[in-house]
Amino acid sequence: MMKRLISLLRIWKLPVSMLTGVLLYYLLKALLPAGGDAESAFYNVVSHFLQPSLIFVMLLLSFLRVDVRDLKPHRWHIILLAVQSSLFVLSSVVALLIPPTTVGWRLMAEGAMLCFICPTGTASAVIVQKLGGSVSGDVTYIVLCNMMVSLLAPAFLTLVEPHAGLGFMTEFFMIMGKVFPLLLFPLLVSFVIRHYAPRLLERLLSVPDLAFYLWLVALALAITVTVRTIAESDIALVHLVGLAVVSALCCVAQFRVGRCVGRRWKQPTKPLSELPPSALYPNGYVDAAERSAITAGQAMGQKNTVFAIWMGLVFLNPVTSVVGGFYSIWHNLINSWQLYKKAKVAK
Repeated sequence: MMKRLISLLRIWKLPVSMLTGVLLYYLLKALLPAGGDAESAFYNVVSHFLQPSLIFVMLLLSFLRVDVRDLKPHRWHIILLAVQSSLFVLSSVVALLIPPTTVGWRLMAEGAMLCFICPTGTASAVIVQKLGGSVSGDVTYIVLCNMMVSLLAPAFLTLVEPHAGLGFMTEFFMIMGKVFPLLLFPLLVSFVIRHYAPRLLERLLSVPDLAFYLWLVALALAITVTVRTIAESDIALVHLVGLAVVSALCCVAQFRVGRCVGRRWKQPTKPLSELPPSALYPNGYVDAAERSAITAGQAMGQKNTVFAIWMGLVFLNPVTSVVGGFYSIWHNLINSWQLYKKAKVAK
C-alpha cells in the first residue's frame, strides 16, 4: 500500500505541489491575522526573496547544462516570436476598439493581452528536460522572448491603459529592470562556474532532478500567491469566470501552436551517437520532430505568470492581474498531464 502511494506521488508530483500551495494559503489564513503585518511580511518575503532566488537557481542549473555555443536561434524561434507578437498586437487593437464603458469585454481583451505578451517561464527548461526536449532551444527562446517583451509591451500598454508619468521609456526601463537581472546574472554565474569551478559544476550536475524539485517548491509558493490573488480580489463573479475562460483558451492555444510550429519547422539535432547523456535524460532518445515539438510547445505555452500578475497590476486595469493566476493553474495542469503521459510511456 505504501509503495503504491509513493509511486502515485512520484507520478503526480505537480498536482501534489499545487494542492500543497492551496492548503498553504488556507493554513496561513487561519494562523495569521488577515491583512496584518505578519501576513504582509510573509508574502513580501515570498515575492521578493524566495521566488526570485528559486528562479535564479533553476535558471543557473539550466545554463550549466547548456553550452553557450548552442544558444542560437532556429526557424521555429523566429516564427513563434512573430506569432506571439501578432497575437498580442491583435488583442491590444481589440482592447483599444472596445469603449472603456464596456468594462467586461475590455477586461477580457486586456486579459488576453497579458496571456500573449507574458514571457516564457524560466522554469520551462525544467519541464523541457523532463519531457526529453531541447534545453538549449528553450533557453534561447526565453532570452529572445524577454527581449521581445521589453520592446513590444511598453508600446501597446501605454496606449491601452495610459497612466500619468508612465510613458514608453518609463515602462521600458521598468520591464527591463524586472526581467533582465534574472536572465543575465545566472548566465554570468554559470560562465564563471563552467570555466573556474569545474568541481562545483560536477557536483551541481550530479543531481539530475535538483532543478525539478526546486521547481516543485517554487510552484507551491506560486500557487499560494495565485490563490490569494484570486480569493482576495473584489472582482464581480462574471468577470472572474470570464478571465478564467480567456486564460484557459489562451493557454491551450499557445501550447498547441507551439507544438505545431516546432514539429513543422523542427530544430536540427545531433545524431544519437553524438548526443551527451543529458540529452537522453530521463526517458531515452526522442526523435527530432517530437523533441522540437516539446521544446516549442513549452516555450510558447509555459509562462512567467508572476510577471503577468505584476504587469496587470502596474500597467493595465489591476483586475486583469488575476488572469496570470488562472494561467498558472492551467499551464501546470497541462504540465502534469504531459509528465503523467511520459511516465506511462517509460514504464
